[in-house]
Amino acid sequence: MSDDMIRIYEMNNGEKAFSPFPPEEMEGRQAKLRTIMANRQIDACLFTSYHNICYYSGFLYCSFGRRYGFLVTQDKAVTIAAGIDGGQPWRRSHGDTLIYTDWRRDNYFFALRTLLAMPNPAVRRIGLEFDHVPLDFLKQLEAALPGVEFVDIAADAMAQRSIKSPAEHALIREGARICDIGGAAVFDAVQAGVREHEVAMASTNAMIREIAGSFPFVELMDTWTWFQSGINTDGAHNPVTNKAVEAGDILSLNCFPMIFGYYTALERTLFCEHASDEHLRLWEINCRVHREGLTLIRPGARCCDIAAELNDIYRNHDLLKYRSFGYGHSFGVLSHYYGREASVELREDVETVLQPGMVVSMEPMIMIPEGEAGAGGYREHDILILTETGAENITGFPFGPEHNIVPKR
Repeated sequence: MSDDMIRIYEMNNGEKAFSPFPPEEMEGRQAKLRTIMANRQIDACLFTSYHNICYYSGFLYCSFGRRYGFLVTQDKAVTIAAGIDGGQPWRRSHGDTLIYTDWRRDNYFFALRTLLAMPNPAVRRIGLEFDHVPLDFLKQLEAALPGVEFVDIAADAMAQRSIKSPAEHALIREGARICDIGGAAVFDAVQAGVREHEVAMASTNAMIREIAGSFPFVELMDTWTWFQSGINTDGAHNPVTNKAVEAGDILSLNCFPMIFGYYTALERTLFCEHASDEHLRLWEINCRVHREGLTLIRPGARCCDIAAELNDIYRNHDLLKYRSFGYGHSFGVLSHYYGREASVELREDVETVLQPGMVVSMEPMIMIPEGEAGAGGYREHDILILTETGAENITGFPFGPEHNIVPKR
């Protein structure tokens, strides 16, 4: 490599970008992490996931085969990013940024060693996200940082993320508001003969325009809509297709505005023009589960107990065998391809106690197989912010047969 082929450099280009979170919010997140590190005698943390890098720094990377990181010690917080991104990682990061070049395959590790001043006898234990470190990456880290003990920090970081700050609540409220706009666009676009992707585009475009108009500066990325009809409603995450909607079809509305890495969602069952008696019966039962579930979300309730109580309603109607997944989950820095706060999911195997500050959904779903009366997937979804005494539902879009049978136009 010639002398002019640099390996690392700074690219502090322009000014720091607008963030919905004040500096005190980001400093507070990093300070809480440093307390965890001190208690566990961890000298440094290297975050590599989309969600934790975004949560602690504000920067949401685009991997495209390259490695990224956010290194936190007791006296520094530095984003490690690739040169292809220019100054954008620095503009979005709360903290410093070090850029590495593509000229050598080990430049990422060279950047890491430089930041840690390796070899450094003071760096003995480094926290990693074990659920986000492939085996080959771990071997490369062990080779680059010999003698260092790697410990798992993922669960501690997840626990910290699960309790949202007032600033996070404010952003999530904005997301819920924009969800409702996307839902209205879906309702307006649905009619027999219109294809799923056309409905989805109408919703996504409406949400993107609203996000763009709601913030002084915002990266418009990853907002999407899943709109399914007929048999395509059998899965909660089925992709949009070019299937045409037919009169009498069961429909799934799923709107997901993404704002500064934060996910919100609106999900509703709809029908095009009319619904059969059996469809209406099943829909009403699922709405009953949804209403009951909303009353169960409160501080002190255990996730598993909520699931068990709602199971009884399905069981009484012989529908438990058709339940698709858990009854809800945490919100925050997550998307359809990154992030999850698995410790706050309303499932039988999660014993977490709900606490003020958490944000969770209530989203019961049953799926009746094709060929049976009332076939299709039924799902409702609201977002609730846990308070000191209860929970506030921040979803406004109505649900149920009295609202969501789309008339012929």
